Amino acid sequence: MAQRLLRAYDEIPDGTQCHRKTYITTAFGGLIGAIGSAYSVVLNPADTHLEAVARAGRYTFTAAAVGAMFGLATCVSAQVREKPDDPLNYFIGGCAAGLTLGARTHNYGTAATGCVYMGTAAALFKMGKLEGWELFASPKVAPECWRRPAQHWLSFLAIVEEAAGSSRPQRL
Repeated sequence: MAQRLLRAYDEIPDGTQCHRKTYITTAFGGLIGAIGSAYSVVLNPADTHLEAVARAGRYTFTAAAVGAMFGLATCVSAQVREKPDDPLNYFIGGCAAGLTLGARTHNYGTAATGCVYMGTAAALFKMGKLEGWELFASPKVAPECWRRPAQHWLSFLAIVEEAAGSSRPQRL
């Protein structure tokens, strides 16, 4: 589901269809919040069912609000600035999301820290997308090496010994 949401978000050009982009980021934030609340309820069981539901809702709706603010601020800043592919739009969106998190916790420090870190992470994400960065690079080894690792390892050792033998002084 997360891949589908990210793909749908990428299909819409930045600065257009703000309502759809905000809906997608809200859903993605809600999904992350639901996963986090599930871990919270399972690893730290509540005394009553009502308390568990309240905690799950608190985490889920907070994450959904953070996602909504990110999507809305990113899209609106792209429209207002008329620069749709600018990483600064993502920084503004991440900063708005961090401020939302700080407002939820009633803490200025959380708001400032969230603004800086979430804005920087979002801007780096956009820069990476624009420049083609890979989060997990594809392996540079040919697939056939994985099928017969022992044979290739022996070939590698033979090449290393040959190279070392030519530079090694001869024994008498």
